[in-house]
Amino acid sequence: MIKEQLLYGVHALAEALHNGNPIDTIYLKKGLISPEVQSIKQMARTAGVPVKEVPIEKLNRLTRKAHQGCVAIASPIEYANLEQLVPMLYENGEIPFLIVLDELTDTRNFGAIARSAECFGCHGIVITQRNSVSVTADAVNASAGALLRIPVARVASLPRALTFLKESGIGLTAASERGTISCDKAIFEGPVALIMGNEHHGLSERSLALADQMVNIPMMGHISSLNVSVAAGILLFEITKQRLSL
Repeated sequence: MIKEQLLYGVHALAEALHNGNPIDTIYLKKGLISPEVQSIKQMARTAGVPVKEVPIEKLNRLTRKAHQGCVAIASPIEYANLEQLVPMLYENGEIPFLIVLDELTDTRNFGAIARSAECFGCHGIVITQRNSVSVTADAVNASAGALLRIPVARVASLPRALTFLKESGIGLTAASERGTISCDKAIFEGPVALIMGNEHHGLSERSLALADQMVNIPMMGHISSLNVSVAAGILLFEITKQRLSL
């Protein structure tokens, strides 16, 4: 069981960012202005670490220590760089197999998807910096440790990341109830990235617009949709089944 680790105080956060320590999220007291805080924001922006300005009550709930209006959650992993991960896969003779999470928000779903992704041989997971889950201690525990074994890339712009994947020769498959192809009839030959949407509103229009194919999961019951982690497991299995037959 991994426990969440906190960093607090202006100098501790600045030192951690300067040293390149993996940080998941930084929380700053609303209205906090000083040269040190501006420096923290700049270093966080460069490192791709989300910064959230919150009421003092939020910080006090995170820790009772003297936090000076600055608290950060340490990341259990170092996030991968997508633009380095994909070329490395090709160089190693792999056929890239990725899963992209479009603003997924539930930690337990994230953990379950990561566990399935690792079991089915996925090479990496892509998440967004904003409005998204991240790799926290809770997520690692929910994944049964899978998030410590599979690379996770956190991107600032999902459309830019998807465009990069397309330009790298990776086919984009979007999972949607609006999909026109049944997943058992879809072709998953070659490099593939499976895109799964948010628990409540599904895939964004920007992701759907960039997808090469849009697939659905055929169902026979009266309930029209599956939990996203269950749907991801089904689709990851279908993709892996085809890859194993190549």
